[in-house]
Amino acid sequence: MHATEILMEEHEAILRFIDALELAAEHLAAGQPARAGFFLDAADFIKGFADGCHHHKEEGLLFPALEAAGMPAEGGPVGMMLHEHDVGRAYTRAMREAAEKLHAGDAAAAAGVFENARGYAALLRQHIQKENMVLFRMADNFIQGAAADELTAAFERVEKEETGEGVHEKYLAILDALEREAREAGAPVALRA
Repeated sequence: MHATEILMEEHEAILRFIDALELAAEHLAAGQPARAGFFLDAADFIKGFADGCHHHKEEGLLFPALEAAGMPAEGGPVGMMLHEHDVGRAYTRAMREAAEKLHAGDAAAAAGVFENARGYAALLRQHIQKENMVLFRMADNFIQGAAADELTAAFERVEKEETGEGVHEKYLAILDALEREAREAGAPVALRA
């Protein structure tokens, strides 16, 4: 499997997560049962999987490989993706802060949870579309042969040495629980109280 295929596979998990996040946010906005801890768990998923596993490979390996192959890091697609990663992190921080207030009993914080969850979801949907349809195709053209093999090997090395064995499986199990909870409004599957 090529490096971009690994990233696209991870995008599929992130898109599943976004579906669950949007559904839970809609429940919250409609006044239906939505556990504040869901959004704290969601922020943990974003930090651990979307950032820790996925963006880590993009920012630490793919983007530098693209730059080494001649694609400018600033002002082009890579610069835009880095900016969007930062915007996503800001949405996640704000969602976590609002969810903590909601969890502590501040009902007014629900609006902040909703706004930031929806903002994150909208950003990531278009971000993933741009990466899958533009950036990754460019990467496959820029990085070929031995350089492509080295990038894929580096991805595998990161998964084993930095991310750790079983981490993907852990986050995919969290994703499954979040999806169930979002679908079964009123019958939460709690990862956290």
